[in-house]
Amino acid sequence: MNSAVGCTQERSDGVRGDTPDFRMIRMTGVTLAAAFAVVGVVFLLIPDKVLLAFNRLAEGLAWPTSPTDAHTLFLALAVAYMYVVTVLAWQMARHPQERIYPWVLVQAKLVSALVCIGLFAVQARYPIYLGNFVVDATIAAFVWWLCLRRTPKMVHT
Repeated sequence: MNSAVGCTQERSDGVRGDTPDFRMIRMTGVTLAAAFAVVGVVFLLIPDKVLLAFNRLAEGLAWPTSPTDAHTLFLALAVAYMYVVTVLAWQMARHPQERIYPWVLVQAKLVSALVCIGLFAVQARYPIYLGNFVVDATIAAFVWWLCLRRTPKMVHT
C-alpha cells in the first residue's frame, strides 16, 4: 500500500498519540491554514492592489510590470486554489498522523512554484512570479521535510 494513502503513522513505542512531531505538524498546519486563508481573502478583496505592489517593486528593479486587470477568471482560480491549500493545511493540523494531507499540499505548492519559475524564465521577469516561486517552493520543501521525509512505521486502518 502507498505510504501516503490509507495508513497512519505510529509512534516509535508502537502507540498512536501526541508526539513532538505531531505537535509541530499541527502547529505548522494551523499556521499555514491561517496564512493561506488570509492570502485568499486578500486576493479576493484587493487583487489589483497586490498586483500594483509587485509592479512598484518591478519598476524599482527596472523589470517589466505585470498587467493589473485583476477581475478575471484567474481571480476565481486563485481564490479557489487558496481555499484548497487552506483546507489541506487545516486537515494536516487536525490529523498529523495522516500523510495524505501534507503529500497533496506539497504537490500543490511544488507545481505552483514550478509554473511560476517557468513563466519567469520564458514569459516575463515579473517579480510576482519569482516571489511566488520562492514562497511556494519553501513551503513545499518545509512541509515535505516536516511530514514526509521519513518513512513512518505504518498501521493499516
